[in-house]
Amino acid sequence: MSLSKNQLKIIKSLHQKKYRTAHHLFVAEGTKIVAEFLNSTFELEQLFCIDTAIYKNIEKVTEISEIELKKISTLVTPNNVLALFKIPSTTTSIKSGLIVALDEINDPGNLGAIIRLCDWFGVDQLICSNNTVDCYNQKVVQSSMGSLARVSIIYMDLGDYLQQSELPKYAANMEGENVYKSKLTKNAVLIMGNEANGISDSILKLVTNTISIPRFGTLKQTESLNVATATAILLSEFKRLT
Repeated sequence: MSLSKNQLKIIKSLHQKKYRTAHHLFVAEGTKIVAEFLNSTFELEQLFCIDTAIYKNIEKVTEISEIELKKISTLVTPNNVLALFKIPSTTTSIKSGLIVALDEINDPGNLGAIIRLCDWFGVDQLICSNNTVDCYNQKVVQSSMGSLARVSIIYMDLGDYLQQSELPKYAANMEGENVYKSKLTKNAVLIMGNEANGISDSILKLVTNTISIPRFGTLKQTESLNVATATAILLSEFKRLT
């Protein structure tokens, strides 16, 4: 069974957010990443591969040629499998634990890396502002390396969320208190800002504390850290101290 023209059209359309939203579907590629989603609560819509023997226990499988796989893949070197999964309904935000909130993160690679970091450090939920890049963008899915299957992600008005949350709110800010001298709490919201502009003023007004990562270089001329790198350092410190 080969790839139909309609299937080809739908898969290619999923490169754009409006069609992912319309079809309630997203694309995952590669043996490892697809396996992560297959072993999660995500519902499989259809799986396309060049060797169906690998997925003999799965019903929704279509065998395609390498040429057909290249037509639907976004990878420079396509793996042997591409799958469509259903986008789950928005879940309810949790009230306790360590939560990461993102204010207008634009780069898919950064979001994917932050999702992996949340998974690594045991952060169950990620709150994203409505203007943060779509977590089902294919670059985000690929760079999260399957962690998207284990981290709950909610898009909402970040200001409304922070106003409603009773948790302490820590904003990463260059002018904030040295994180290594700060008193951190186990139950908290860690807010990370836009790659170029940081956290917006309207959000900063709603935070409890601002924290920063000190520069140790002799000249101290480095302007800032990549947002994913900064998230890794701050999450490590939260977990170490709490």
